[in-house]
Amino acid sequence: MTGLLAVPRARLGTFPTPLHPAPRLSDALGVEIWFKRDDLTGLGLGGNKVRGLEYLIADAEQGGCDVFVTGGAPNSNWAMLAAVAARTRGMDAVLVHFGQPVAPAGNSALALLAGAQLRFTGDDDRSSVDRVVTEVAAELTSAGRRPYAVGRGGASGNGALGYVNASLELAEQLQQNGLRPQQLWLATGSCGTQAGLVAGGAWLRPGYEVVGVTVSRPAAEVQDRVARIAREAVALIGTPTPSGSPVVVDGFLGPAKGARSPEGEAAATLVARTEGVFLDPVFGAKAMAGLVDAAGQGTVRGPIVFLVSGGAPTLFAD
Repeated sequence: MTGLLAVPRARLGTFPTPLHPAPRLSDALGVEIWFKRDDLTGLGLGGNKVRGLEYLIADAEQGGCDVFVTGGAPNSNWAMLAAVAARTRGMDAVLVHFGQPVAPAGNSALALLAGAQLRFTGDDDRSSVDRVVTEVAAELTSAGRRPYAVGRGGASGNGALGYVNASLELAEQLQQNGLRPQQLWLATGSCGTQAGLVAGGAWLRPGYEVVGVTVSRPAAEVQDRVARIAREAVALIGTPTPSGSPVVVDGFLGPAKGARSPEGEAAATLVARTEGVFLDPVFGAKAMAGLVDAAGQGTVRGPIVFLVSGGAPTLFAD
């Protein structure tokens, strides 16, 4: 653990997040399910991105940066939480969104409330965000500012350390509950969360398989990204390198990236009505749809931990 402790970390969240059984959902699926509640991380309205931001914000502070530059979709959970985190540490925040300017709603409205500046690329291609983030950082540098630029989702080795640390947290909770899960399921989009859990698993050997349900990218691309980011993470802290290919479940993307799916809506409704937990429609709901399908086909056995990754503001967006 010495290597991880040596990496600067800004304390932003409220940890540990709860781990608790989901008995009525378990009865409905015929598989024992537990929830790891990373929708309750404490900063803003919570969510999994808080963990990675603890390491990214600390890195920015170490470098003497005074403005955090990143981006994503107009209703990006990552972008909003990045802005909130930066502002709470005394940094300015510039968020770059793809497409044309739209009326603030959901996460973008919260980001503005926190004091972020919003920029739009004018291009509907999501990858335009990363290009303009680089351009904005260059503009700020020319103006005498000290920007810290981060790509969409904060998916990097440093950002993934948040979920290496979460693996330690979860290991202690599993021991306290006498629980030995077979698998840990989660939504995987920008891939940093799954990469951190894969890296943590290679180090701690917890006995469970990390299963990511891709919600925005082709499965092969997700596997490559998770493996690469996990390698970057372990290189920073000197822990064992993961072996084998990351486990990624495909088939639940829905009609488009960032769009709701009928299967996800049904899964989110089931969880709300059995456990009183609200899954966001484009990440958590699609991941749960994958788990519901696997349970129905009898291809999984419990106990299973499901990571509730947050994203509450997207519940109120179109």
